[in-house]
Amino acid sequence: MLLRTLISALDKVTASGPQDLEIDALTADSREAVAGKLFAAIRGTSIDGHKFIGDVLGKGVSVILAETAPPSDLPESSAWLHVPDSRAALATLAVTFYGEPASDLKLAGITGTNGKTTTAFLLHHIMQAEWHRAGLLGTIFVDDGETRTSANHTTPGSIELNSILASFRDNACRGAVMEVSSHGIHQKRVHHIAFDAAIFTNLTQDHLDYHSTIEKYMEAKVSWFDDLAVDPQGKKPAAVINTDDARGNDLATALEGKMPVVRYGFNVNCDFRANNFQQRRDGMSFELSAKGKTFLVRAPLIGRFNAYNILSAIAAAAACGIKPREAIAALADSPQVPGRMENVGNSGGATVFVDYAHTPDAIENACRTLKELDPRRLITVFGCGGDRDKAKRPLMAAAAARHSDVLVITSDNPRSEDPEAIIREVEKGLPKQCTHLSITDRAEAIDAAVANSLSGDIILIAGKGHEAYQQFADRSIDFDDRKKADFSLRKRSLEIAEMRANPEPRF
Repeated sequence: MLLRTLISALDKVTASGPQDLEIDALTADSREAVAGKLFAAIRGTSIDGHKFIGDVLGKGVSVILAETAPPSDLPESSAWLHVPDSRAALATLAVTFYGEPASDLKLAGITGTNGKTTTAFLLHHIMQAEWHRAGLLGTIFVDDGETRTSANHTTPGSIELNSILASFRDNACRGAVMEVSSHGIHQKRVHHIAFDAAIFTNLTQDHLDYHSTIEKYMEAKVSWFDDLAVDPQGKKPAAVINTDDARGNDLATALEGKMPVVRYGFNVNCDFRANNFQQRRDGMSFELSAKGKTFLVRAPLIGRFNAYNILSAIAAAAACGIKPREAIAALADSPQVPGRMENVGNSGGATVFVDYAHTPDAIENACRTLKELDPRRLITVFGCGGDRDKAKRPLMAAAAARHSDVLVITSDNPRSEDPEAIIREVEKGLPKQCTHLSITDRAEAIDAAVANSLSGDIILIAGKGHEAYQQFADRSIDFDDRKKADFSLRKRSLEIAEMRANPEPRF
């Protein structure tokens, strides 16, 4: 693509040097910058790309995008684009370079603390049922309509993101769903992208290691909706908001008159409202009031929080042109989401669920849901990640303890921190009367929970969900809660068969 064409997409730019250069690719990585590429100098949290401009010019890079004016000795063969915000400008260039792929899709984005992945799976399933091909970009994998690959980031950088959206379009996907993280919003990764539906699930404490306060965390979410309201990129995006959430209700009120707002939840003011919620171990049902009609919704998922995810998926599908009746029909056989309240099996009458719950609100919701299934005991295995928001560690313990009969506190992803030190911080949130064990090794903790379970117990293994690794200071190992739980369950089944009785419980 000609540089001149790319420049025309930018509102504020001072261009120097030749503008008829052919640009083969965009990059923000100085190691990839060569002739024919545009290098964007990005100011990161730890590295400033502007420091590498001299190196990339030495390698013959064609174009520099930067927040500084060009040097006096800029090579005559190179061009320089001086912009006020490199991140935003790069995102705009990426959209243009890949042919504005979002404009050719019915695109839904999902932001919020909890529920993004499940909602994305559900909405993707609806789109596939209605349109046969649909794209999915999220925490677990990328589905481009033809193949599935593992995801590296919840919301990738703007260059990779638009490349993926282009693959959706090129593979004849009519619609697509993506998770939109607060990091992705703050770092302008979704800037200039045309959405049809922007979903807000909820907001609870998380990512304060990055945003510092929950107010700034919310500000990042709000900024995405504000940008869509001001510049919808030729579409009429709907803000699909959980107004049972206090911050969601405030957001909906603030957006009124600026863009279409669709409220969902259990309260009487919702456009998509759930009533008469019921659940069993094999699924849920509720009545949906929407668009002047009433529907019966059934889905093979459990948990009131999943009712919210279903509501948001149906409402967003409607914003993308799919009728509620068709969406509800598709949800009757919706898939189990990897690591999201996933039933991984049972042994000796005890059932194990694995869930990604890694915030106080999420783990309390997960525990409450399983407790409502009336188990003999609820045994919850969980930990907290290292190098992340430390303030939530005791809050996690307090939240899990409210509905669990036994807690097994263990390691999550310790990263550079001492795993035992993290556990001690978690323990500070335990109430005085709380049956618990602290087992640093996560594999041993899962083994202990399964080996000492009784018939009728439910075991929740929380925090890592679909993750297939565990990160330490000096290494990363293969570790999957689901596989480990399955191994522990099979081991216990063999022991039961041999002993013809349950082993003596330790707790």
